[in-house]
Amino acid sequence: MGAKEKLRVVVVDDSEFSRQSTVEILNEDGFSVIGSFGSAEEVLSFLRTGEADLYLIDVVMPDMSGIELAKEVSGMLMETYIIMMSSLNTESIVIESISNGAIDFLPKPFEKEDLLNAVNKIVRDIEKG
Repeated sequence: MGAKEKLRVVVVDDSEFSRQSTVEILNEDGFSVIGSFGSAEEVLSFLRTGEADLYLIDVVMPDMSGIELAKEVSGMLMETYIIMMSSLNTESIVIESISNGAIDFLPKPFEKEDLLNAVNKIVRDIEKG
């Protein structure tokens, strides 16, 4: 089993359509999506019992911003990857995302290829060791 199949992915987006679309793209490409959550609260609850290698997190969410969630996740898990997603792709949002634990930023709406390129970049990083 390669790094792609072993990569445990969690998708966090309060938009059910966006969340399901992202999960579908990842599953179709052979990634293992182990969680799909609509709120930061659900992710924090998940972290009490499990963890993933990659978190795809929407910036704008109702209970806690995705940036705050990224900061929490990266503070709890040393070896994890975070990709932020948002239609608010201003320079300040991107910088804030990166400075709070994200390694990449996907502007929404994104093309299937953009998502897969970002995730496959992480797979290549993991394979390098």
